[in-house]
Amino acid sequence: MMTPFQTGIIAEASSDALFITFNVNRSEINTLKNALAAAPALIEELQAQFPATELHAAIGLSDLIWDKLDTTRPQFLATFPHITGKDIEFTPTDVDLVLHIRSSRHDATYQLASVLFKAFGNSVTLVDEVCCFKYLDNRDLTGFVDGTENPAGEQRKAVALVGDEDPRFEHGSYFNLMRFVHDLEKWEKEEIKTQEDIFGRTKHTNQEYPSAEKSVHAHTKRTSLKDENGNSMEILRHSMPFASLTEKGLMFASYSKTPVIFNLMLESMVKGDENGNTDHLMKYTRATTGQAFFIPSNQWLMSLSNSK
Repeated sequence: MMTPFQTGIIAEASSDALFITFNVNRSEINTLKNALAAAPALIEELQAQFPATELHAAIGLSDLIWDKLDTTRPQFLATFPHITGKDIEFTPTDVDLVLHIRSSRHDATYQLASVLFKAFGNSVTLVDEVCCFKYLDNRDLTGFVDGTENPAGEQRKAVALVGDEDPRFEHGSYFNLMRFVHDLEKWEKEEIKTQEDIFGRTKHTNQEYPSAEKSVHAHTKRTSLKDENGNSMEILRHSMPFASLTEKGLMFASYSKTPVIFNLMLESMVKGDENGNTDHLMKYTRATTGQAFFIPSNQWLMSLSNSK
């Protein structure tokens, strides 16, 4: 039975993923609408063909294309923020559309991507296609476990899915995607203790430092935010490494019921705290893309078949 939300949002971590971005041919909007409307059924059909692969997908649209598809907008839909600090800058590279497809087998991931791409036809132009993989026990190529603080169980829905606060877009999610290219040669010259201090977490045993022992520049310090009531501000991460023999890095991917939390995390990393203490992990990696999307509900996608 089809879920109201796209299953790629909250499914558990996978071992294989594709992140594919497109720009839309504005003269082919009706073709795009028909393809998007058909997508939930196509995804469900491929999931049935590959029942043991945990095949999932999420299709998202950016602020740049949304108004061509709907006269109403998700409450917080906006372009990726341009954030500049003393030593770090995150620059928007927004595109129109994203596919986040993942499974436990690359053939299943590829097959679904191929089917959806064919359905889009001439309505889209490919911008980027990044193949990601599980590295060791869910580690980034820096050697540290990634996504340790992710919400579990039903909390994943509470964190990632829009609720009745924006009823027209309930069951949707705000998706942020960034491509980080690592300088692993520089990173691997550092002593393990230095690396651990930069993360605020031990490398081999994945134990987080007590708060009092963390550097103000630690990655876990800069990205662990609390609201005015002292509650943790959470996002659902689906980041995965990518690598060739010449370029290695991380596709940072996060879902949330509001983009505000993610944007505050970026501010904390780049501009730092009230004393200007920034995230020193950024000395070893650089963001080459920064993109923001809204992942609508399956019902919203299917409703496009009735629109002109």
